Amino acid sequence: MLLASMLLSVGLIGPATSAAGRPIVLDLPVRCELGRTCFVQQYFDHDNGPGATDYRCGVMVYDGHDGTDIRVPTLTDQRRGVDVVAAAPGVVARLRDGMADVDIRLAGETSVTGRECGNGVTITHAGGWQTQYCHMAKDSVRVHANQKVETGTVLGTLGESGAAAFPHLHFTVMHDGRKVDPFAWDAPLGACGVGNGLWSRTATRALTYHSPDVINMGFSAAPVSLADVESGRAAAAAPNQASPVMTAYVRAIGLAAGDSAHLTLLEPDGAVLAEGDMPALTRNRAEQLLFVGARRRGNVWPSGVYRLAFVVHRGGRPALSRSANLTLPEPPSQPSQP
Repeated sequence: MLLASMLLSVGLIGPATSAAGRPIVLDLPVRCELGRTCFVQQYFDHDNGPGATDYRCGVMVYDGHDGTDIRVPTLTDQRRGVDVVAAAPGVVARLRDGMADVDIRLAGETSVTGRECGNGVTITHAGGWQTQYCHMAKDSVRVHANQKVETGTVLGTLGESGAAAFPHLHFTVMHDGRKVDPFAWDAPLGACGVGNGLWSRTATRALTYHSPDVINMGFSAAPVSLADVESGRAAAAAPNQASPVMTAYVRAIGLAAGDSAHLTLLEPDGAVLAEGDMPALTRNRAEQLLFVGARRRGNVWPSGVYRLAFVVHRGGRPALSRSANLTLPEPPSQPSQP
């Protein structure tokens, strides 16, 4: 879905100060809650041919992707500010700032030629290691070249600059100039399902692999599009009792060929208000928007709890189940007439 990010500029790796080849230990490079306020959408590509395979031999990747993409659910979340932090101690080698946060599909690939990383920072660590942090928000970089940083030092905030089509951090790890997967840094070329990670214990727990997954789920007072969900407009337009339409939506990621799904919207009394199916996919999908809805039948929507249930089936078995609720209160009582 996205173009592979590139280095900010060509540069030499700093001298090692520890045993050669000793693995670096990485903490999370973003201050967010994985699985709730942020999600891994794409991993490092382990397929050395024209296909794409993530470190778990799954589909959360595209051909040639050379890092880990950690995203927030909407542009509204991005604008609130999500800190990008140093994953390990080191020295700032290079940086760039000042590029606009613009969807590359609108700006065009040629607009960022040679600057695909967007606003970003490269840090040199001991032992021949480097980390790179791409697509940060315009004018958010807080460090300077040759600055020493510690684990957790704020580098800037997550954005959508450079060759980015959604708000995220593209995190790249390099060892002796070679890009490696922090989830399986020592896996043989072309292999998946093997290898060791570089993450700290805390980060490993937070980065539990999820495929498929849901990054947006909710209710809207109007029909929704992917642009509405990405921008945050859908979440901001929650139905009330007078809304003429109630729409329930889900954006899923990491869907594989053969996956099918079912979406059900239930009324407070448990009756089915609307439902729909996603037929078995013919190809892998990085993301998929599904929604169902209904028009109001009476003067107001009945008060109570409306429930949205979403299930993905893979290989004939449930692979993912999520639900969300919308509560409509009792309408205010009318004053009695004298």
